[in-house]
Amino acid sequence: MSSAPSITVRVPGSTSNCGAGFDTLGLALTVYNRVTLVRSAAAAIAGVNGGDRRAQSMVAAAAGRFFEAARRPAFGFTYQISGDVPPARGLGSSVTVLAGVLAGLNALAGAGLTPHMLTSLVTDLEGHPDNASAGILGGFCVSRCDPATGAYLGTLRFPVPADIAFVVVSPPVEIATKESRGALPPVLPYLDAVRSINSATYLTAAFASGDFARLRGAVSDFMHEPYRLPRIPGGSAAIAAGVAAGGYAGWLSGSGSSVLCVAPVGVAPGVGEAMQREFDRVGVAAELRLLSADNEGLRLE
Repeated sequence: MSSAPSITVRVPGSTSNCGAGFDTLGLALTVYNRVTLVRSAAAAIAGVNGGDRRAQSMVAAAAGRFFEAARRPAFGFTYQISGDVPPARGLGSSVTVLAGVLAGLNALAGAGLTPHMLTSLVTDLEGHPDNASAGILGGFCVSRCDPATGAYLGTLRFPVPADIAFVVVSPPVEIATKESRGALPPVLPYLDAVRSINSATYLTAAFASGDFARLRGAVSDFMHEPYRLPRIPGGSAAIAAGVAAGGYAGWLSGSGSSVLCVAPVGVAPGVGEAMQREFDRVGVAAELRLLSADNEGLRLE
């Protein structure tokens, strides 16, 4: 067992779906949260300065799942979460907490769980592997689950070059993923499914080949964005404005409220300004982040 009484884990935020890659595609971004765990003599789990209720619930769920999977005696700890990944904005904040706790406990307990195992545990907790794989493994991730059980099976990941920027604009609106799924229809028209498959596979090929210019006009979704984007005033217009300003393509990040454009790094500031203007037009003060891909993933500090 590790003798280290504390550990800090840095976990990148991420964008998921990437258009039509629903619950499958994820991409780690250079925005981070840090989770610090300090092992304690008491059996309880406690947040430094209390912590909010949502974080407490996630930390407790991750700890319970870890001790069950690792088959190690449970122990108490205090935790502190800090960083720049905003909660409930479609940037994988819940994964930063879950993965941070799991990786931290793995280090403190000396359990030796692999990144594949950690990704599987986070997938179990999240219900889908897109943000989980990106936050833990880094890069552009294409993940696979068992079609019958939903169990995580694996990820193919691709590094993304530093000259590709990800322009993220986040309105001050929190959207919980579970709640946003309630806006989705129980049945999709056949043609919408076909068109979405075409877009998702082409986007994946563009990222895998590194030919990002091929994304122009090629990223569209008919599975979730038509039902989610209208709930975000200025969202659709911001994506369109970003593309018109030189971005390759754009999409709703996760379930929102953030929207994102992929662009050559040289035009990224102009793309961001164009996107922000569309939110300004509807009276929404949205926050701009000019990011790149994180190809490292989760890291112990």
